[in-house]
Amino acid sequence: MQPRPRTADRHWDGSPRRTHPRRSLRVAPTSPSRLLRAGQTGRCRYCSHCLEWFHTSTDQPIALHPAEVATQAVPASGRWHLSCGTAYPGEDGSAWCRIPHTLLCPHHPAPRPLSPPLRAARSQLALRTRRRIDAGTFTPATAPPATATPKTPMLCRPARPVLQLFRLRYLATGPVDAIRCVAQTRHRHRCPHPVLAAAFPGTWTLLPTGPVRGQLALPHEVMAVYDLSHLPYAEQMRWRGQRCPAHAAAPDVADVTLPDWEVFDPLLHHEHIHTRLPNTIRRRTR
Repeated sequence: MQPRPRTADRHWDGSPRRTHPRRSLRVAPTSPSRLLRAGQTGRCRYCSHCLEWFHTSTDQPIALHPAEVATQAVPASGRWHLSCGTAYPGEDGSAWCRIPHTLLCPHHPAPRPLSPPLRAARSQLALRTRRRIDAGTFTPATAPPATATPKTPMLCRPARPVLQLFRLRYLATGPVDAIRCVAQTRHRHRCPHPVLAAAFPGTWTLLPTGPVRGQLALPHEVMAVYDLSHLPYAEQMRWRGQRCPAHAAAPDVADVTLPDWEVFDPLLHHEHIHTRLPNTIRRRTR
């Protein structure tokens, strides 16, 4: 028998080499969620277990447990269902539902009463977390250590500034110039470009803190806010979607992760209230 010569389109045994073309993931412009399925998964920084992020009807992200749970074993306040990539509270009439990750996370206090299946699942996750901590493969997130006080003058730059868009205030996860775009690049990575554009910058201004949940205002009279309300509508939408100018012009490009915005609450985020503008120099004393 004469051996068949080896070619690039065949294996060593002569079988054809099948190659599947790579297809880029895209999101339809009419989709209620701009996040890809691959970008919805993550791990809790307190227990290291898997979770999935979804948009809600109020445009606020929520972390859900990746597995479905029997509806009868979940209290009515913890039942969620999915529709077109969006999470809605309540049930959809089926025998299964999704639950928030905080319901099973051992870091958060357990609600009362809790059904036996949920108590068993919570204990199992706590045991896995303890084993990973003992093995040194996981370290729970803690508050950052206090750094030494510098003696040189520094700008009063807030670590988590408050931004104002469409007359609503949002708390960012980092400085204004460090907010990254959430769009996906051609190499399927997160875009490294910042959202801040030199052509349409915001302005730092002192604004009243406002009332807290219909009650009286906080003792602080004014607070530093990065105001973007004077920008055009398209620019404010770009900031709200957390996209750089290049990806704002490409609506068919999907997001790798959720935007980092958090609705600002003066009562919950009082430590992020600053009474002076960041363009002033402050000298630290001993």
